[in-house]
Amino acid sequence: MLKKLNQLLFFLGIMLPLNMMAQNLISSGSPLYKLPYKNTYVMETLVAENTFRTAKVEKTQPGTFAQAKKVLPSPYWEGHNKEIEMYWKAWEIGIKNICQPLDDSGFVTSYIAPAYNGNIFMWDNAFITMFCRYGKNFFPFQKSLDNFYAKQHPDGFICREIRADGSDCFGRYDPTSTGPNILPWSEWLYYTQFGDDNRLNKVFPVLAAYYKWLKLNRTWRNGTYWSSGWGTGMDNMPRVQDGYNTIYSHGHMIWLDACLQQIMVAKILLKMGFYLERWQEIETFEDDIKHLSQYINDNMWSEKDGFLYDQYADNSLSTTQGIYAYWALHTDVLSKERLDKLVAHLTDTTKFNRPHRVPSLSHSHPKYKANGRYWVGGVWPGTNYMIISGLIDKGYRQLAWDITMNHYNNVLEVYKKTGTFFEYYAPESNNPGFMARKDFVGWTGLPPIAELIEYIFGIRANHEQNTITIDVNLLDAYGIDKYPYGQDGLISFKVQKRNSKEEKPKVTIQTNVPFKVILLWSDKKLEQQVGVSKHSL
Repeated sequence: MLKKLNQLLFFLGIMLPLNMMAQNLISSGSPLYKLPYKNTYVMETLVAENTFRTAKVEKTQPGTFAQAKKVLPSPYWEGHNKEIEMYWKAWEIGIKNICQPLDDSGFVTSYIAPAYNGNIFMWDNAFITMFCRYGKNFFPFQKSLDNFYAKQHPDGFICREIRADGSDCFGRYDPTSTGPNILPWSEWLYYTQFGDDNRLNKVFPVLAAYYKWLKLNRTWRNGTYWSSGWGTGMDNMPRVQDGYNTIYSHGHMIWLDACLQQIMVAKILLKMGFYLERWQEIETFEDDIKHLSQYINDNMWSEKDGFLYDQYADNSLSTTQGIYAYWALHTDVLSKERLDKLVAHLTDTTKFNRPHRVPSLSHSHPKYKANGRYWVGGVWPGTNYMIISGLIDKGYRQLAWDITMNHYNNVLEVYKKTGTFFEYYAPESNNPGFMARKDFVGWTGLPPIAELIEYIFGIRANHEQNTITIDVNLLDAYGIDKYPYGQDGLISFKVQKRNSKEEKPKVTIQTNVPFKVILLWSDKKLEQQVGVSKHSL
């Protein structure tokens, strides 16, 4: 009796106000709910904790680029002036794309736009904030994601593309309406850089509610996930069978990347939950991980090809080898033996090891285009960042380095010719992709900024463990000043020139916060605590 009474009180206290709020929004003509649809919301209680939906608008005017240069991380690289110029150019273009929310849009904060069509895009902005986190001391770039959170529906849904006036571009049951679910990845990277507990507390219920919406509304009866070309962000990749629309249809398929992303996100949310002592609310996510991992291993792996594929309605596997399979690097789905086989395709010159790595579609596919033509071969900075970071996490350091330098140098050569950045790049030459948008910062800030700092300079923070890794591969002298870490940390790293990769790097660190440094070079490793002062390793 007591249990039933508690459930009734919970319903009256939480669910009815949510339902009334949804009805009021619909009847008031709010931009989010202005279409004359019936209210079919199945309310998600976590949405009641979403403070972004009722937040007051916070407009932040950015300073000038000259002002930005005084506070942004400042790199140097001996003998590589053009690379440093490219770094600053990316920031300069990106800062020009900072927008203010329109009145009555329901957006709650100033934001960096994807430089596309005036709308904000879920996976564009997630990737953008991955490099923009280094600009925290100039502008609150991470809050760009708050506008998506402010537009969360009462059932947890978040539209993948939202107009500047605050209206969703798609109805929530449209197969193209949402995805990919990588917002938690961006938030976790931000947390591991700065340890911002307050933000983690605010975003956790939003992200958990969105995960649960996808589980309820984007799965087949066996618990696997479906999506669409637009829903995966890889519009025209040839994945569905004949008779289905490449961009708009779910094709009655099990979409591998949608499954892998949910596994990745469930792991991140569980880490957030354990840290926030809220894991009990999402403990079923562990079961989701186990179920999806088992299904993928048993049904979506081709032992013959050593590759993961989408699965069709008749249980046969697709033969399209695409970059979507490499979201597996951000999960523990595959055994080491299988993962080695999957990774080996990245070194195969008939597949993904092309003049500009890594094309979105295997070179062996009949629809592969040398000029990229979007997702039939185009090289995309966002998915390359996914591959590089995943390879590092799984211990493939040398391959990650090779791909990083190939991708970075191709972007650099295009920059030398054009003075700018593009939406995506051609895989067979150092040229922009076919009809690719220019001045795209945009996720193309990833190579000149994030990849330079994290994978060329090798500086990677983990505030959760209070460690900073310096993975030294360069022989040149290099370093960075004003590297942001934690709430108030500003660190300077200087690495001296070496004669060989086996030579131990000489590193000078000036810091105002203590941490443990992990120095990597060749196959060697050194760990050392550093305090508030100047240190030499």
